[in-house]
Amino acid sequence: MSYLGDTNNLCWYMVPQMRDAILRLHNVVGNAVTKDKFLVLGTGSSQLYQALLYALSPSESSHRPINVVAAAPYYSEYKDATDILQSRLFQWTGDAALYDKDEPYIEVVTSPNNPDGTLRVPVVNSGVEGKIIYDLAYYWPQYTPITDQLDHDVMVFTFSKCTGHAGSRIGWAFVKDIEVAKKMIRFVQLNSIGVSRESQIRAAKMIGVICDGYKNLKSIESDHLFFDYSKRLMKERWEKFKGAIEKSKVFTLTKYPTSYCHFNKDLSEQYPAFAWLKCLEGIKDGESYLEKLKIRTRGGGRFGVDAKYVRVSMIGTEDEFIELCTRLSNAKRE
Repeated sequence: MSYLGDTNNLCWYMVPQMRDAILRLHNVVGNAVTKDKFLVLGTGSSQLYQALLYALSPSESSHRPINVVAAAPYYSEYKDATDILQSRLFQWTGDAALYDKDEPYIEVVTSPNNPDGTLRVPVVNSGVEGKIIYDLAYYWPQYTPITDQLDHDVMVFTFSKCTGHAGSRIGWAFVKDIEVAKKMIRFVQLNSIGVSRESQIRAAKMIGVICDGYKNLKSIESDHLFFDYSKRLMKERWEKFKGAIEKSKVFTLTKYPTSYCHFNKDLSEQYPAFAWLKCLEGIKDGESYLEKLKIRTRGGGRFGVDAKYVRVSMIGTEDEFIELCTRLSNAKRE
């Protein structure tokens, strides 16, 4: 019932079973190096994002706000999450590819990217060395081949995209610098006095079930293993979705390379959680056009690009997805 989870751990509000489950999960998937890093738990990756902006900003009160950038198209919530408090520590500056100031900056690298699913690296060209936040929310085998065991100074993951349990509000970050980790934990302490114990125990149990499946691989059919099942589902959806887009002749889709996945041990395409559509000539506003077809999307303007682009979710319920494909296949150019 206490706020305290483990007083022997730097992240004192994280219960031991949550810590062990996260480390075990990354050991099974092989998508991140966890050794010699500090694990910071947050109430979803949204809280961790703001905790990192606080922790990575210059501490001197007289210093100008540090610039925060991300390459367009960037995640639609970065700008609002950065600017909402009108902080004197940091400020949203826009597209990382256009950033040319010789001033301190924080670059957010989302890979695979939300909204377009592409794999990203830092792009800022500046005479000043910046600080990088790697948002790896979608670096899981159902969305993309696990090509490398990533080893960055700051890596953020979220339970909501790993398993779909967004409402549990669990996110975590691996941080190399102990001082950055301490400042993040201080932010979480003041913001929410830690992370829900019930959510931690629930998430740890679910992660344990997933990992147990791969531990008992010989006695369980691969279709019943979580990441294998999820990848098959995403592959089937993308095949249906591509067919609907081709039939409509109204949009073009982002093309993805085939890469070797060290987790599945095979060549695989990417199956992002979102489809990034570009409207053909004659449609200037993709979001408004699809709204007429009763399809709810987010337009390109929210992601820092032209309104002819639009993001469509691929991870709704099965009935919703079937209806989405039906409506898209009936779309006609205006």
